[in-house]
Amino acid sequence: MGRDEFVALVKRRGAELYRELPWRGIDDPYAVLVSEVMLQQTQVARVEGYWGRWMEEFPDLGALASAETPRVLELWQGLGYNRRALALKRAAEECASQLGSTLPATAEELEKLPGIGPATAAGIVSFAYQRPSIYLETNVRSVFLHELFPGQSGVPDSEIIPYVADACPNDNPRSWYYALLDYGAHLKSIVPNPSRRSQHHARQSKFEGSRREKRSFILKAALANPSGIPTADVENALDDFEQAYGREPLDHALFESLVNELVDEGFFKLDGTLILP
Repeated sequence: MGRDEFVALVKRRGAELYRELPWRGIDDPYAVLVSEVMLQQTQVARVEGYWGRWMEEFPDLGALASAETPRVLELWQGLGYNRRALALKRAAEECASQLGSTLPATAEELEKLPGIGPATAAGIVSFAYQRPSIYLETNVRSVFLHELFPGQSGVPDSEIIPYVADACPNDNPRSWYYALLDYGAHLKSIVPNPSRRSQHHARQSKFEGSRREKRSFILKAALANPSGIPTADVENALDDFEQAYGREPLDHALFESLVNELVDEGFFKLDGTLILP
């Protein structure tokens, strides 16, 4: 398939499958950043229920930078991968202290901020600043794999990126990538996920019974007790939770390592044997 034929196909399918989403068609780089981070490894339907509430409470970088970390984490609960919330706050703090509470306008500068990788940076550049970029996330990747690499497995991004760069228009890259995202989401609903044929595809690990679930349980217990909660109480509650689902109680060393991880990453503090959010 030639370039012009591919571009025409994506535009046509994008128009047919367009999804009206609250973070689309806006020029606020911060609002786009929040949507892009929330959408990492999280379904659109779930993000729709969080993005608006987040923007009401933290409407700009300054508001997020000055917010209390427990409140930031509390508002994030249910989205998963809580590190993303901390990274968002740290990025806001850097922007507030060093950049006049504004986000940089280039992908290179954006990627220097916490939690902003190539795809997130490219999304901000194209969606908020309306400039061409190489935006390669799972739905976009799916379209290129499905249409330009049919039947091929283990396709590296290095082979896809030249096509992404060549196809992105100089005028209105925002609409172009919306079309790719919507067509890619549709493809996943009607054929085996094309992105599995990418060399970089990684299956999302199961949450139930995982280390992530245990970390989440501990964090929720901390956030539910703003004046502090003894580690022994959290460990006992977690043991009860594990046994309720037919699993063995936690090894004490594993529990301690999870608590120390969360402390080191900035989720809460530890005062002796008391967890303080």
